[in-house]
Amino acid sequence: MKPFDWPVRIYYEDTDAGGVVYHANYIKYFERARTEWLRQVGYSQARLARDEGLLFSVVELDTVFRRPARLDDELVVRSAVGLSGRASVLFTHEARLGTAEGELIASGRVKVACIDAASFRPRRLPDWLLERLD
Repeated sequence: MKPFDWPVRIYYEDTDAGGVVYHANYIKYFERARTEWLRQVGYSQARLARDEGLLFSVVELDTVFRRPARLDDELVVRSAVGLSGRASVLFTHEARLGTAEGELIASGRVKVACIDAASFRPRRLPDWLLERLD
């Protein structure tokens, strides 16, 4: 899968008392980038739940912080598929200053499981999604 880039501007609400991005917000940025990637391939989380009866649930999360981002900074969050299994996908994320080639601010790996919307039990990834992961 080709990496997906999503722009983020840092607002006052994203920062802590020291004027830097609060660490938990990077997890939100990574989540939003995955959601926007899914929209870009033609599906929304709501549509998948409603029409296909499937959800994605974070089961593993690892984040490394390199340097702080600050108020009004512009970041690019790059998301890419690392590995996929029958019922899970491992995404890698990078938050970079300014452009996708800018200074690395934070990086992370997030494993999401495909689950049935009714039972919350693991479910095989749909073929259409597996095709887009290549």
